Amino acid sequence: MSINRIGVLTSGGDAPGMNAAIRAVVRTARANGVSCLGIRRGYNGLINGDVVELDARSVDGLLVKGGTMLYTARCEEFKTEEGQKRARDICRYLGIDGLVAIGGDGTFRGALDLSRGGVSTVGIPATIDNDIACTRYTIGYDTACNTALDAIDRLRDTMQSHERCSVVEVMGHRSGNLAMYVGIACGATAVLVPEKSVDMERDIFDRMRDGRIHHRNHHIIIVAEGFGHADAIAKDIHEATGVETRVTVLGHVQRGGSPTARDRVNATQMGAAAVNALLAGKTNRVVAAVNDGIVDLDIEEALALPPVFHEDLYVTTRQTIL
Repeated sequence: MSINRIGVLTSGGDAPGMNAAIRAVVRTARANGVSCLGIRRGYNGLINGDVVELDARSVDGLLVKGGTMLYTARCEEFKTEEGQKRARDICRYLGIDGLVAIGGDGTFRGALDLSRGGVSTVGIPATIDNDIACTRYTIGYDTACNTALDAIDRLRDTMQSHERCSVVEVMGHRSGNLAMYVGIACGATAVLVPEKSVDMERDIFDRMRDGRIHHRNHHIIIVAEGFGHADAIAKDIHEATGVETRVTVLGHVQRGGSPTARDRVNATQMGAAAVNALLAGKTNRVVAAVNDGIVDLDIEEALALPPVFHEDLYVTTRQTIL
């Protein structure tokens, strides 16, 4: 089937670099003589026909902007057969021959449902958690890590001045990849992630005591939000060590901000690859960073892979935060 019009949407949690991916989709499509519709508010917008026509000029300046110009939302209706049928009907009504869906696993499941109904789809992985098993890297991860690191570097100054411990909660409900990456980069005393259990006495309290003996007067503990309550951890640290401890929850600030060079380039490469896959007649695919290149894989195979945990990062964390 020839591709004359492509739709693009963002779904699920926002991630820095989504706009760069949208820009790449639009410009690659236009460069090949294909028109492009932006679908606002994810699958909810698809069901309701909330679309805007995009051309090369309409995406000027998007490369540097965080968030998503198409907005993002979750849609319970799309999980029903009726909702999926309505989405397919809207695609036919609007003349959408192929759809690029930018987001995480939930976004890909939606794309899979559409593909099974005859709509050509390609997914682009975008989540700050970097927890999509089929790809080594997801759009937004590098920016989120750098945003967290900047805040932690600032915290370190005041922790040193007051000889305190800082418990910093970063995002990661089911994944500790972001926490580990940030923990290595900031030289944390300990990193706590939902995938691994921890011995508080050995892995935190003893390290802090040993640090005091060797004249280290401050400590940074990185906690992924899915591990447990940061306030309770801070209380345990204070009671066990006597060190004054403060909690900082970085929260959604990690989702915002201008994307880093790495996110801009990865998003651009993935956006172009998604359009080229559709133009090549492919469907039910997800683009992924594998080794040093961008490839496309079957969505069903990608979703069947077990949850990703970067064990190499964890090993590095354990070896370098002695």
